[in-house]
Amino acid sequence: MDRYPVNSVAAETAVARPVSAVETNKVLRNTYLLLAATLLFSAASAGLSLAMGAPRLGLLVTLVGYFALLFGVYKLRNSAWGVLMVFGLTGFLGFTLGPILSTYLTALPNGSSIVMNAFGITGLTFVALSAYAVKSRKDFSFMGGFLFVGVIAAFLLGLAAFFFELSALSLAVSGMFVLLSSGLILWQTSEIVNGGETNYVMATVSLYVSLFNLFTSLLHLLGFASQE
Repeated sequence: MDRYPVNSVAAETAVARPVSAVETNKVLRNTYLLLAATLLFSAASAGLSLAMGAPRLGLLVTLVGYFALLFGVYKLRNSAWGVLMVFGLTGFLGFTLGPILSTYLTALPNGSSIVMNAFGITGLTFVALSAYAVKSRKDFSFMGGFLFVGVIAAFLLGLAAFFFELSALSLAVSGMFVLLSSGLILWQTSEIVNGGETNYVMATVSLYVSLFNLFTSLLHLLGFASQE
């Protein structure tokens, strides 16, 4: 269950306003630069966690840490401290990823290929969806409400799968998060391109959490498929 942080950023569908092309390009550039930096920092944090052999933090600690840091990002989103909070949030999630990767790398004979395949699919999906949203400049703001409801539903189903140990439901939730995370990448990029999102700090967090959920969900699905 701790694989799926709720993308609460999607709850705040920004109201579109006239934004110049220069401002839009600046937000998009800053978002991608910060996203790249946080992904590298998160990867380093995951590597450190993996090297230390850190145990899983547990559902409660993970959720409390995630939502506390997310709240900090939201409150400080318009200041330089907001950027530091983004690194804190992504570093924390990266650290929680280490034990998950360790499980796949040690418990499955083809664990390394599963991790690399999940990483590759995640990267290709992000590039393809982002390029389409930027190139087409289509407005996908209508997806915001549906995606938010879908994420909340998937999160609650994930809790049920965790507490009642329902493996089939857990797989279904992973499939839901793959689709929802892909939709969120398309939606968030469209929001930036069309002036609906002008805060690159919040845009970065939304895209990062979508990528995190997409990657961990693919790990779960590919790991299950490899055992069949």
